[in-house]
Amino acid sequence: MSTATTIRPGGHGGPGSPRAGRPTHTAPTFAQSTWLVATREILARLRSKSFLISTGILLAIAVGSVIVGGIVGANPSLPKVAVVGAASQAVEDTKAFESVPADDIAAAEALVRDGSVSAAVVPASNADSLLDVEVIALDSVPTNVVGALSVSPDVTLLDPASQGGFLIYLVAIGFGLVFFMSAITFGSTIAQSVVEEKQTRVVEILMSTISVRALLAGKVVGNSIMAFGQIVLIGVLVSAGLAVTGQNVLLVDIGPSIIWFAVFFAFGFVLLASLYAATASMVSRQEDVASVTSPVMMLVMIPYFLVIFFNDNETVLAIMSYVPFSAPVGMPMRVFLGSAEWWEPILSLAILLVTTALVIAFGSRIYRNSLLRMGTRVPLRKALRA
Repeated sequence: MSTATTIRPGGHGGPGSPRAGRPTHTAPTFAQSTWLVATREILARLRSKSFLISTGILLAIAVGSVIVGGIVGANPSLPKVAVVGAASQAVEDTKAFESVPADDIAAAEALVRDGSVSAAVVPASNADSLLDVEVIALDSVPTNVVGALSVSPDVTLLDPASQGGFLIYLVAIGFGLVFFMSAITFGSTIAQSVVEEKQTRVVEILMSTISVRALLAGKVVGNSIMAFGQIVLIGVLVSAGLAVTGQNVLLVDIGPSIIWFAVFFAFGFVLLASLYAATASMVSRQEDVASVTSPVMMLVMIPYFLVIFFNDNETVLAIMSYVPFSAPVGMPMRVFLGSAEWWEPILSLAILLVTTALVIAFGSRIYRNSLLRMGTRVPLRKALRA
């Protein structure tokens, strides 16, 4: 390993020296160095075809889910029912069918036989009938018509759900998938970049100009900006899609959750990015990246699977909303369900911020002590040693 030599004023700097008269260059500050590395990371991502393709696919999935949800949620065309005389009033009261007037029962039966209508509702022929109408069908009992015409009792819900179960499941998949894909994509990019610079010894050149802290900060900041930009773009497209497709009620319900998701992800990803960079610095070969970063990947996968399988379990969601690495998924879900008090997202965010600061300090120590150690994997105890 080469030893850096410092040229001090007065040494070989006299009037006869070839260095005399040359302009001196001021070393960049920490902020300048950080932004220099961050810009390099951002430009590298924007020039990567694989990154652009994966981002396009993720955006297409987000927009497609909104369109499909709008189609599925749209009111389907009402089934047609033939009506005769006073029976038309009973059908109109249900507001569940499209009435097709028929002159008499024979005409209504003809419409049923040729498939123009699914059933016919005619005046009751039996004087003892409980209803004033009866239903005529072709070969089976039309349960939808019979159910709509039946008299149902009033129902009181003691603890009504604010959202439908299927809708909750879709929102849970959305938050979990976006968190999982973005964290894995950008986290793996940071890890590969760290090992590549270490393997090719480019890091030695970089460290002769900027500090280790600035190098780590630049990588985390640059990739965090790209990840946060991706999340914001997805949120904007989803919100615009909901508005365009007329799903305004759902937009009002999910809008605050999307905002909280973006805020929590911004700080949660910094936590994960620091861990990805720190663990990757402990190895010197790309083949070892997966094994050394697997614990961090587990922290990304756990919230995804928990929110998928326990999206209707308030206890699990409550715990997730306060655990730092799962809060970006758990708390927005609770906000969407309306089960979180106004102060809970603020408290959870404060816990996340404190934890992120501690993880940055922890990861920075590992990164600083491991970055110039080549060869075999650096043990964690050795990486933490001063």
